[in-house]
Amino acid sequence: MNDVPLLQIDDLAVTFETRGGKVEAVRNVSFQLKKGEALAIVGESGSGKSVTSYATMRILDRNGTVAGGRITFGGMDLTTASEAAMSDLRGRELSMIFQDPRSALNPIRTVGRQIEDVLLRHSQATRHDMRAKAIEMLRKVKIARPEERYHAYPFELSGGMCQRVVIAIALACDPQLLIADEPTTGLDVTTQKAVMDLADDLRRQSNLSLLLITHDLGLAATYCDRIVVMERGRIVEAAEARTLFAAPRHPYTRRLIAAMPRRSAGLRDLLPPGDTKRAPPTRPAIAAEPLLVVDKLTKTFGPKLGLPGRLFGKSEAPAPAVDRLSFILHRGESLGLVGESGCGKSTTSSMIMRLLDPTAGQIVFHGERIDQIPRARFASSPLRARMQMVFQDHTASLNPRFTARRSIADPILRLGRRRDRRSLDQRVAELAEKVSLPPELLDRFPHQLSGGQKARVGIARAIALSPDLLILDEPTAALDVSVQAVVLNLLADLRAEMGLSYLFISHDLEVVRLLCDRVIVMRAGVMVEEGLTGEVLTHPRADYTRELIDAIPSIEPDSALPNAPVTDDPAAGVPAAPVR
Repeated sequence: MNDVPLLQIDDLAVTFETRGGKVEAVRNVSFQLKKGEALAIVGESGSGKSVTSYATMRILDRNGTVAGGRITFGGMDLTTASEAAMSDLRGRELSMIFQDPRSALNPIRTVGRQIEDVLLRHSQATRHDMRAKAIEMLRKVKIARPEERYHAYPFELSGGMCQRVVIAIALACDPQLLIADEPTTGLDVTTQKAVMDLADDLRRQSNLSLLLITHDLGLAATYCDRIVVMERGRIVEAAEARTLFAAPRHPYTRRLIAAMPRRSAGLRDLLPPGDTKRAPPTRPAIAAEPLLVVDKLTKTFGPKLGLPGRLFGKSEAPAPAVDRLSFILHRGESLGLVGESGCGKSTTSSMIMRLLDPTAGQIVFHGERIDQIPRARFASSPLRARMQMVFQDHTASLNPRFTARRSIADPILRLGRRRDRRSLDQRVAELAEKVSLPPELLDRFPHQLSGGQKARVGIARAIALSPDLLILDEPTAALDVSVQAVVLNLLADLRAEMGLSYLFISHDLEVVRLLCDRVIVMRAGVMVEEGLTGEVLTHPRADYTRELIDAIPSIEPDSALPNAPVTDDPAAGVPAAPVR
């Protein structure tokens, strides 16, 4: 590996002009990235890691300014380069993979055309060979049937497939540096592994440099040579991956590592050392009688018309999204539903909540066939009040025009008993206290709340009517590890206090291990394994379950954590050379 850095950042400072004044998002950040090296910048939301990458690409928002420092790429000062020069560099020498692949792709242009756009823009193809080169890029990122996918629109592809297309666009011109900003957030573990393995293989083949922006420490440990840890706009620690996880020196790094769900940790172990709730949460007694019975539940969506169907009226035979699924959820029990994206988990939850009508099968809740109740009538049924849902996207699930107070009160106003204003406010205050939401936040709108605060609002709203069943659809998928730790402990405490039953939908098996008594593994709409969580995750019977477990990115064993020296020196642990 060449010792001359490809990318060098010295004392970078980035500020944003806001209504409340100037905000320093990045302060005195310095690091180097060598040719062929993989470097991760890790930290929680607001730490400045993405802002650092946007400053490198010169794509900051209009109110953002590089207030100081220097960014040098291949000997060229990017902070003083003209926009024309940067436009030429982006895509050709510097490429970026963004967090949401669907937002990064043009929804009304086929993926093949979008790859061609980049090739033509940087003179890497002609009108005669651009199609062949675009198809070759799709093949290079291991997309099946690339000749067919060339004509596909983004909405016709899965999230993992869209991410592969974004990688194909980013690598189309054979750049020297690839910046990946949270490239796997929201992807299931096997798709995440496939995407990261692909990026890592292409990096090694082309000897390109990778700058990975992530809050997933396991991902950073698995795929990167060195790691930079950022907190509140500053670098607090930098080290080889192996060194950092074996002996982290800064208190913030230690807190991040401690908050990661892992096999050796319980729920309380994820919380900061100063947390007063150190006693393990008690699990409610699981009753013998079932609360929810799902019997041979099936959902088949209408036929999908491909190009032959549109031209000749022929349709492809639809495959069931959920195929004869059966299970029982007992009172007081927490049942995990895991599997890859598209396996039918969310479709199952939507049918149970009566947001979708099943094609066949039965759903029995509190002894009543709710699948036979029309959706419009079920929305106002007393049974609906006893079944609530916490959604994955906490921002999208809250009405942007409602304050936190109004969002929490909404189910009470719709389905609860009528209350006067005083008693309603008192009930909302009780719920906010129950989920540890400070009362001063109740009059804020969603855009004024952090991700963890919005998650608390969603949970408070879901328990407002004291339901028997909570359906939790990936409630911590997009949260930082420390916020996730708090939310998981909150859910465990609420279950113990209120005797709730959980149907917990997730692709994170470590989170399921911490929160669930039993687990069901689904694939392509079918149950492939069911059993006690500890037994399934320790001794899986199905090969697919073993695949899911093996795909979980992990850090080195944390036995060295308690005795590791603590320092506030951000330069501590900076290595002389990368691990690999």
